[in-house]
Amino acid sequence: MSSKLKVQSSKLVGSLAAFAAFALSIFAQNDGSQQNKTGRAGTFAIVNARIVTVSGATIENGTVVISGGKITAVGPNSSIPSGAERIDGRGLTVFPGMIDAGTNLGLAEIPLGVDGSVDVAETGNMNANAKAFKGINPHSSHVNVTRVNGITTVLSYPNGGLIAGQGAVINLNGSTQAEMAIIPEFGLVINYPRLAGFGRGGGGGRFGPQLDFNQLVQRRDAQIEELKKIFHDADMYAKSKEAYAKDKTLPYPATDIRLEAMTPYIRGEKPILFRAERANDIKSVAKFVTDMKVKGIIIGGQEAWKVADDLKKADIPVVFTNIYQSVVRDDDPYDYFYSAPGKMQEAGIKFCISTGDPGQEVRDLPYQAGIAGAFGLSKEDALKSVTLYPAQILGLGDKLGSIDVGKVANIVVADGDMLDPRTNVKYVFINGKMLPLTSRHTELFDSFKDRKAP
Repeated sequence: MSSKLKVQSSKLVGSLAAFAAFALSIFAQNDGSQQNKTGRAGTFAIVNARIVTVSGATIENGTVVISGGKITAVGPNSSIPSGAERIDGRGLTVFPGMIDAGTNLGLAEIPLGVDGSVDVAETGNMNANAKAFKGINPHSSHVNVTRVNGITTVLSYPNGGLIAGQGAVINLNGSTQAEMAIIPEFGLVINYPRLAGFGRGGGGGRFGPQLDFNQLVQRRDAQIEELKKIFHDADMYAKSKEAYAKDKTLPYPATDIRLEAMTPYIRGEKPILFRAERANDIKSVAKFVTDMKVKGIIIGGQEAWKVADDLKKADIPVVFTNIYQSVVRDDDPYDYFYSAPGKMQEAGIKFCISTGDPGQEVRDLPYQAGIAGAFGLSKEDALKSVTLYPAQILGLGDKLGSIDVGKVANIVVADGDMLDPRTNVKYVFINGKMLPLTSRHTELFDSFKDRKAP
């Protein structure tokens, strides 16, 4: 072989080796191994710890026993089962795992630049049959990044169109969607028609003609009528299916999976998640819920406190997702959204705080609650707004959200106040499993912490 061919061959081998190393590096970052570290079960006793039960008085020095995935004992003098693994809680505080009731976690990995990693929205205007549960990626890097900061449960839902699909309530642990699922088909997401348009003036801007207020109202009302028609069609479809089941001589109704998916929602058996922000739109949601006799939950709720009477009358809770949002109007005070949870609490609205985030910043949930706690919401209610309150809104108040005997052992142990960014999480349990406190962030930190500048 000539020297020239040897050089070319050597270069080719080197290129292939470099490519292989690169491919292995990419594989190592995306093989899900970090997310597959699903922890270990057992019987655990966290002793000599401060216990913030949330549902009752704080226990300054007590024990929490975890066994069979449940909390089996809580108190200052709880007996410890033989063989239990003891965790010394001196100087530590035990909290219930936090819950974010409004995210897209698991449905979007890299929203900008990698379209194949995004499964948040379907095409079309009516996708009631679309289920977030089916699209959630259990191996998303966001899972571990979120849970190591004390968030153990989320509601993940789809966006897009008038009727976006069905959200799922999941625990942030498991190698499959089924292992993560608490309620696979929790609620139907509706992007409620809003009284707004493009541009600061409310319609069109440079992309189209300006619309006056009356035109905006007409457009919004037309969309609401379209929504009502879909509900009517779903009701007729369900009735025709029931009639055929009783009398096979009737014509067999053609299957429509979208209308079929709506049956439990139009009958009030499951909640509908209405995405709405402004006072007029939220007021319209309350009327729609009352007229259609369905269960409603507001997601967003920028101005929910302004229509408290309507929300309370229709028994509609609010998942507030705007702590980190910039104010909308130029003359709104800087703390307009920071103070909104406190105003909702004062007005008697059922609410919780959510990040409303696609996934990467759900980890900031405790800090968003902490901000609300600094702007009018009591410290106790700030913690409840990300623990017991979302559990109750999701219909899981008897299972999650507080440290009580019989509840699922979603537990966080930390060295300070969970809503304080300076606090460090020391232990996390989900479904009674002790989880490793590792994530993509901790791996990157460990990789680069000892590097020195050249």
